[in-house]
Amino acid sequence: MIVAEVVGSVVATSKVEQLTGKKMLVVQPLDMETLKSDGKPLVSIDTVGSGVGEIVMVVGGSSARQTDITKDTPVDSAIVGVIDYIEIAGTTTFQANKGK
Repeated sequence: MIVAEVVGSVVATSKVEQLTGKKMLVVQPLDMETLKSDGKPLVSIDTVGSGVGEIVMVVGGSSARQTDITKDTPVDSAIVGVIDYIEIAGTTTFQANKGK
């Protein structure tokens, strides 16, 4: 799994039938300690109702096709969780703003 920030969305009018109705979001992988960008952005299928600005858990490869939403769908990346906080070696590196 990787940690990423949702930074945008993708709309594709023409696509394979299995992607119809699926929410496609652009995620930017992050370093878990610094929360700075760590790699190129990618498109992920949202399986948990996440949105722009949220920090999420993303799975890739065959793991991305293991959710109810992505089963039998040609995807290589799926958002499987919205992160509340990250703690590494006793230090909190991220905490979601619960006041939203």
